[in-house]
Amino acid sequence: MSLFDLSGKSAIITGSSRGIGKAIAIAMAEQGARVVISSRKPEPCEETAHEINERFGVGTAIAVPANISSKEELQNLVDETNAAFGKIDIVVCNAASNPFYGSLGDINDDQFEKILSNNIISNNWLIQMCAPQMRERKDGAVVIISSIGGLKGSPVIGAYNISKAADFQLARNLCVELGKDNIRVNCIAPGLIRTDFARALWENPETLKRSLAYTPMQRIGEPEEIAGAAVFLASKAGSYMNGQMMVIDGGQTIT
Repeated sequence: MSLFDLSGKSAIITGSSRGIGKAIAIAMAEQGARVVISSRKPEPCEETAHEINERFGVGTAIAVPANISSKEELQNLVDETNAAFGKIDIVVCNAASNPFYGSLGDINDDQFEKILSNNIISNNWLIQMCAPQMRERKDGAVVIISSIGGLKGSPVIGAYNISKAADFQLARNLCVELGKDNIRVNCIAPGLIRTDFARALWENPETLKRSLAYTPMQRIGEPEEIAGAAVFLASKAGSYMNGQMMVIDGGQTIT
């Protein structure tokens, strides 16, 4: 059996109707997992679930829309997953918000609070909803999609970067709390990836130029290049990795 095999596992992946989340859902389904496609809008969720079921077999994926800012909708996501698949083995906290592009001096309170709530508090909500059953089984994997932004400052996405730095500490702290029950909590910190979420960065020629100037590989990443790391962290291959942050950025942060 492959170290990366996920047969018999079920995974919730937030923000998985497109981009990095969708790539992770496809990669996990390819390794045998049953996956829950979740984002705010029902139609894209249904489309992605249908695409995965067409490719890997009916019943591989279900769609459960949820707004991560709503605790009630996240609880429904957990309840629907348990009803469909009987358990939750893997949680991937991928959905995030960044409603502001500019300096911390100009951000308003509502924008700042939304970023912190959606990118940190909502992750903790979902993890805590799934942790009890993982504790009972003495097995579980949580993957938080953070960002290399959490490792540095920025004149335009500072609040977002603050939230992503907090995700690193969320993983470390949950590792300490849940590790004794064989629950692994880790972060992936992507660099600039070609997603709709990051479109404002990679479609701007000046921003792209600045980013590539410090990227040894001289290109931005693709969503599929993050998915393999999520499979690693969720599978037997990553069974002794806990509380860590994995950077996948083409080398940008080393230059």
